[in-house]
Amino acid sequence: MPTYKIRGIDVDFPFDAYDCQLVYMEKVIQSLQGKCNALLESPTGTGKTLCLLCATLAWRKSLGGFSTGRSVGKSSEDASSQSESSKLPTIIYTSRTHSQLRQVIQELKRSNYRPKMVVLGSREQLCIHEEVSLLRGKTQTNACHSLCRKRKKRYCSHYPRVADFMKNNSWLGDEPIDIEDMVKIGRSCGPCPYYMSRELHKVVDILFAPYNYLIDRGYRKSLNIEWSNSVLIFDEAHNLESICADAASFDLTSGLLLACISEAKNCIDLSIERRDNSNDKSCNPDNFAILRALLLKLEKRIAEVPIESKELGFTKPGPYIYELLADLNVTDKTATMLIDIIEKASLLLEEDANATESGAPNKTKGTACRLESIGDMLKIIFPDGGNAHAKYYRVHVQEVEASAPQIAFKGKGSRTFSWWCFNPGVAMEEFPKLGVGSIILTSGTLSPMDSFAEELKLEFPIRLENPHVISANQIWTGVVPAGPSGFPFNSSYRSRDTLEYKLELGNAIVNFARIVPDGLLVFFPSYYLLDQCISCWKNMSHANSANSSSIWERICKHKLPVVEPRQSSVFTLAIDDYMTKLKDTSSSGAVFFAVCRGKVSEGLDFADHAGRAVVVTGMPFAMRTDPKIRLKREFLDQQTQSQRIGCKGLTGEEWYSQQASRAVNQAVGRVIRHRHDYGAIIFCDERFTHPNRQSQISRWIQPHIKCYSKFGDVVFTLTRFFRDGGNHGPTKMELARIEDQDFDVSHNRPYRTTTSTDQTCSVESLSSFTDVKRGNMSGLMGEILPANRSSLSSYKQNQSLTLRSSSGLPCNENKTSISGKINMQYAKSNFVDLTRNASLDDEKSEELIRACSAKKPRLLKSEPDLTQHFEHSHENPFGIKKTPGGISSFATHPVKRERSLIDETGSRQYSQDKRNTEKLSEKNKGVPSVPAPCEDEEKRGSTFLIQVQEKLTVEEYKEFVGFMKALKSKAMKIGH
Repeated sequence: MPTYKIRGIDVDFPFDAYDCQLVYMEKVIQSLQGKCNALLESPTGTGKTLCLLCATLAWRKSLGGFSTGRSVGKSSEDASSQSESSKLPTIIYTSRTHSQLRQVIQELKRSNYRPKMVVLGSREQLCIHEEVSLLRGKTQTNACHSLCRKRKKRYCSHYPRVADFMKNNSWLGDEPIDIEDMVKIGRSCGPCPYYMSRELHKVVDILFAPYNYLIDRGYRKSLNIEWSNSVLIFDEAHNLESICADAASFDLTSGLLLACISEAKNCIDLSIERRDNSNDKSCNPDNFAILRALLLKLEKRIAEVPIESKELGFTKPGPYIYELLADLNVTDKTATMLIDIIEKASLLLEEDANATESGAPNKTKGTACRLESIGDMLKIIFPDGGNAHAKYYRVHVQEVEASAPQIAFKGKGSRTFSWWCFNPGVAMEEFPKLGVGSIILTSGTLSPMDSFAEELKLEFPIRLENPHVISANQIWTGVVPAGPSGFPFNSSYRSRDTLEYKLELGNAIVNFARIVPDGLLVFFPSYYLLDQCISCWKNMSHANSANSSSIWERICKHKLPVVEPRQSSVFTLAIDDYMTKLKDTSSSGAVFFAVCRGKVSEGLDFADHAGRAVVVTGMPFAMRTDPKIRLKREFLDQQTQSQRIGCKGLTGEEWYSQQASRAVNQAVGRVIRHRHDYGAIIFCDERFTHPNRQSQISRWIQPHIKCYSKFGDVVFTLTRFFRDGGNHGPTKMELARIEDQDFDVSHNRPYRTTTSTDQTCSVESLSSFTDVKRGNMSGLMGEILPANRSSLSSYKQNQSLTLRSSSGLPCNENKTSISGKINMQYAKSNFVDLTRNASLDDEKSEELIRACSAKKPRLLKSEPDLTQHFEHSHENPFGIKKTPGGISSFATHPVKRERSLIDETGSRQYSQDKRNTEKLSEKNKGVPSVPAPCEDEEKRGSTFLIQVQEKLTVEEYKEFVGFMKALKSKAMKIGH
């Protein structure tokens, strides 16, 4: 296993590391050594998680040994070692979901590091009690607490076994274990997996948990962690700002408030019944009566709020909520008493439900105490630190459409009372107060970073925007400002509802569905536009065609469609449907129509055939009229105006624009999922041609973006890209199978073997990476140039370093690779020193960072005449054949079916040589259909050429033959 010395730390890495991986690990270690925060962006497929784990654990190991073998109990034997280990920093690694954490554990198993570890989960994942495991939410929590009390008749048999098991099995957590492993141990040996993980987390070196265990104040207090100098890692952190803001906000609807009042009334009745029947005075009905009276007053107060405009609602500064609650006699002191009453009410309702169900646990499945939501709101309004945070909030009351029962019951409209947090830093600012050493935020899509850092109100002195490990021939990125008939693509409200826009977009997607093999993902800015376009396509037919097939039918002819549902409950079914249709041999694949910020764009893995291309149909701006969006923009503008001169803040408009760009980056991240993957990114909106818009796209994509003025150029280059797609390397499944068999590090550099046109670029000096040595090799490998130009080089400067590749894509001329100089063998324990004579000056280091490339570029020449033929001819004189992979490719043998290279329905024909085009089309109409394929390819080709020659003039025939020869030799070049 190769060992790299990075900033004085020996890092064991299971593969021969890419240059961008070395840069990433250097930034991680720099953050840990300097006890500062870092924003690190590295695209999916660059080994980000593995690099993060190896670098962090190598740094932790350099401070002292791991805690493996330690038990939770503090016996005299290990008291001294436990005291010593507690002084070492704890690493808390968080991600958004448990499925993402499961992938992180798999990466940990691939590394050479074995720290003491545990994954924290909820009772929903870990409970093995026959009845409690069927419950959900707070109902499950309350049931667990009830069964774990020894005084109760019904008692959980798993809970008391935890202490002895943990004491006798000190090895638990020494090897990477997931939630499923904990459940298996619990089922086989008896102890409760939930409380096992709770005990184990007290002695671990690294703790894995979902975000809310750190962001939520209640969860955070339940953790027994030494926060001083600890390391917090937020993986997949692109949504962290919105998660923090939502966690600190609440919405109280009329329906929820009504349910809380009803529960308070039930508590009064239950407590009176208990007192009368069993002389049980543990619950005072007067307390529940006070709670109900307060809720009724709150309901009345919200109903009396004057709302002059339904669109604007009622808005007040954040501190206004204390004035409103003071009128109800709810203050900081009384709020604590109310929270205690609510907790007793919740327990009373839970006990009543358990007693009523009489052995039928499913009866209460999914039910929860609504009163607990009032308790959560009070905890947000009255935190331990006072009310200074209220200045970052806004009070808002809005009229909403009420359901029929609510209207019948109250005789008036429904309202929602909200307290919205517009400063996500409210949640994050707690960590520096706790003495946390470093906070590392990482994801594949953090760009634009300025707004991200500004929103969280933390200093991030270390930032990185890494390039991808793929080569330039593995990605096609194009901006398509206009459709087949020349109508511009612009999804703004001015044009998105026009019939011309919808038809033009539909016809463009018909072309993409035919060209792109296997899976095609199409992202719309909103569900509204998605529904409008699909409805139009189903009803509108081809304008210039004799047949009456609709655009939707023509899309289905090439790809089987799946539409992202609005309901989360049926989303899994939609994914299964898409994967089934991908395997259907009756079509060339499937198309998934989805929405930016939807579930399809978040965290799903559309690797290889599942996602060969992503189409973004517009900028996903949020609705300006949405109250939360409008107030957020106003809040940021006020913050900017109040700041000191010289301190640049984030304006509302900048935030609004960058949020849309981040949603785009998240959507296009679905296409390249690993180092051997390949695919296309298609931006169908003219606004993506603007440099300021492109500058907000992920940095690794920017060098590949090319703007096409003609749709014919898009079709031609995209077809050529997928025609050569079979040479890009194995799929993710094939790669996994190979790695499981051989575990050979050579697979970590696929692009070295995909082409014979690799070039060796000169390397330059680098402050942090010099004098690289390997094993017993005599001499130096040379100086390594990291595959990154993070922050000091602008996009325009990068353009000067690029050439055009064979597929019309920009690629960087400068590149480097460790294995480009010498082959590293995994069998030996190799060592690479990356810090000898290293200067730790960041400015000097970043000046020398370069983007990586793996293909030798080739220049393109322009051939405008061919482009005109592609754009305007509804016939297909060149011949397109279907390859076994479903990819349309050019062929020199006879045409198998007459089809235009571009499906075009618009009546407009933009041509400088229209008469010549029409003349050629007239002559081609008379060409008889080609007979069925025969064995003799040459004879068949000759017959075809004779037929064409009969229909064309001498000059036209010579021109046609020239085109055919150029295509056959792959020397056809096209430009603007």
